[in-house]
Amino acid sequence: EVEGKKGYVCKLEKSLYGLKQAPRQWYHKFDTFMITNEFVRCQSDHCVYVKKTTNGNYVILLLYVDDMLVAGSSMQDIVDLKKKLANTFDMKDLGEAKQILGMKITRDKQNHLLRLSQEDYIDKVLKRFNMKDAKSVTTPLAKHFKLTKHLSPKIDKEKEYMTKVPYASVVGSLMYAMVCTRPDIAQAVGVVSRFMNNPGKGHWEAVKWILRYLRGTSHYSLCFGGSNSCLQGYVDSDMAGDIDGGRSTTGYVFTIGGTAVSWISKLQQVVALSTTEAEYVAITEASKELIWLKRLMEELGKVQEDAKLWSDSQSAIHLAKNLAFHSRTKHIKLRYHFIRSALEDGSVSLGKIHTSQNPADMFTKVVTKEKLGSCSTWIGLKE
Repeated sequence: EVEGKKGYVCKLEKSLYGLKQAPRQWYHKFDTFMITNEFVRCQSDHCVYVKKTTNGNYVILLLYVDDMLVAGSSMQDIVDLKKKLANTFDMKDLGEAKQILGMKITRDKQNHLLRLSQEDYIDKVLKRFNMKDAKSVTTPLAKHFKLTKHLSPKIDKEKEYMTKVPYASVVGSLMYAMVCTRPDIAQAVGVVSRFMNNPGKGHWEAVKWILRYLRGTSHYSLCFGGSNSCLQGYVDSDMAGDIDGGRSTTGYVFTIGGTAVSWISKLQQVVALSTTEAEYVAITEASKELIWLKRLMEELGKVQEDAKLWSDSQSAIHLAKNLAFHSRTKHIKLRYHFIRSALEDGSVSLGKIHTSQNPADMFTKVVTKEKLGSCSTWIGLKE
């Protein structure tokens, strides 16, 4: 307090690092810089900027907090952009991208292939939690695991044991691997993450099983290649797989050129009363992601006229395409009928695929080693 000026406050002339408003101020400054340099901010993702030159070249800049990834069809355009960035911001040029956000980028220019992997990150996680020398297994989760809230500790000895277990830290580390490059563990991580608030020994054994699976598959990577940029989606659902609440699991995966770019495995918000309803709800959730991906791809100059969503439930497809009122479905919430309007206006195309060829199957339940291998191959996850 200054004598004679009690009750006064200081006006901040410049944002300070670490304050709540600092990230917004940083983004506002960076956004202004990009717009000034004739870049267009994608409406589908405000951290993606695109610039198309008069001679047909393009430059795409991706922003993640203060990390940037620049791609383009002309190296000179990329160099010019980096010079302008260096003149405005204190930045470090790391050259050709080899790693971003813990993901390793490997290029095979001769065969036009690009691989994304997290082998180094997974090895660090295994070492951190003393699982580096554990015996590997062939599936992310085994069928003998019946995880419920009843496995939570009940006696003091169990509670004391679990206080020494880094359950939340391990699951958080697994989540990052799952989100970035490992769709094959999405269902398993989704299951173990439901018990974060009060995990028991049975839950901890399941988490260690996932780590053992990663121990033998840490070298797996998403492999992108070729000129095919067709967007395809696959959706599936189980029926009341959640033992505690009776809710079903929605699983979907979207691929571009046969390689996964977006995937999810999560419990549905409602309790489905039939397999058809569970599949119908899953299709609606997947259709929203398809519309967003199509819009983003179009803003990047790749119009997706052949994009399609595939489901293995004929009854759910018929329900989505038939606008008639059904007495058996009148209880379904209005929001889940969104798929009908999407099909009617042509923003989503829905098709039938056989269960044996649906890669989304591994996002909804525990599958065999053979089925897991097939699903992983179909979405471009390779050794």
